Amino acid sequence: MKWSWKIARLAGIDVYVHATFFILIVWIGLSFWLVGGNLAAVFTGVSFILALFTCVVLHELGHALTARRYGIRTEKIILLPIGGVAAMERMPDDPKEEIAGALAGPAVNLVIAIVLWLWLSLTNSMQIGSFDFAEATFLQKLMVVNIILAVFNLLPAFPMDGGRVLRAALSMRMTHNRATQVAAKVGQGMALWLGLIGLLYNPFLIFIALFVWIGAAAEAGTEQVKSSLHDAAAGSAMLTDFQVLAPEDTLSHAIELTLAGSQKDFPVLLDKVMVGVLTQDDMLKGLQAQGEQYHVGAWMQKEIQSADIKEPLEKVLGRLQAGHCPLISVTEDDQLVGIINLDNIMELIKIQTAIHEQDGETKFEA
Repeated sequence: MKWSWKIARLAGIDVYVHATFFILIVWIGLSFWLVGGNLAAVFTGVSFILALFTCVVLHELGHALTARRYGIRTEKIILLPIGGVAAMERMPDDPKEEIAGALAGPAVNLVIAIVLWLWLSLTNSMQIGSFDFAEATFLQKLMVVNIILAVFNLLPAFPMDGGRVLRAALSMRMTHNRATQVAAKVGQGMALWLGLIGLLYNPFLIFIALFVWIGAAAEAGTEQVKSSLHDAAAGSAMLTDFQVLAPEDTLSHAIELTLAGSQKDFPVLLDKVMVGVLTQDDMLKGLQAQGEQYHVGAWMQKEIQSADIKEPLEKVLGRLQAGHCPLISVTEDDQLVGIINLDNIMELIKIQTAIHEQDGETKFEA
């Protein structure tokens, strides 16, 4: 994720903080300044937020370390104003492993709350009688917030952990894709309920409802893509009827090919070997800077990638989404047989979704 900086490395996992997190810190500081009117109040407010997000990091570590037990690596943990994200290389295939990994985060929050409760009890600092959050001590507030985090994350709605538990439980009785779609609908139903409650009582719940709705839709869409590409190879989505350029061709020739068809990015070949890619953006930059008679080789991207025709399409999609190259050449026996870009893959997904929509399944027959 762009605009993120590494702040620590815990248990072999890098922890990053996103730039927007500092906006939250500033907002909290200003809020406490307006209420307390002194630096001590600001320090208290900012310290509590930092302590809270330390608990969030531990929550994400719970997910990451549990996933590590099942051979799944966590690339990094990113702190955002809305919480933390553990970027795992993949989700567990076994529903039982997914349940264990999902529950590990809330379990960490409950352990923190129990430890704080024991300490407060031993030191006679526990608030007796009705609890007043505003009057509670620093540790009492932290204990209560950890309980809230655990309960909130167990709600059966994506992107919370409870949504993943529900999906995993359902996938024991149906396909993973179908279980995800059902769990997403349950989550969006909960979002509507939260939104209604928010309209009647607390507007903040409307924000949470929107967050849940978007998270459920995103999870359903991601799983639909994954299901569509399951067992599909690069050859399934490659473009075989395409135009090519040579390094010595002029940009005017690239313009002619662009206007004659729908192709936007062109592989550049030298003696039948792909040596670059001319994107539409690069072509326009070249036209503005040097005119249409300048050579393609001066404006092509030289960092190219290739994929074997049998390479899993899901891996090809990941490389394209990484943004290093807009177009990947597809080879068979070291010979160029096609090209593939994000548009090709998205078209395949749309077609397969439409074909199998009636039974909720999306499988590609290779």
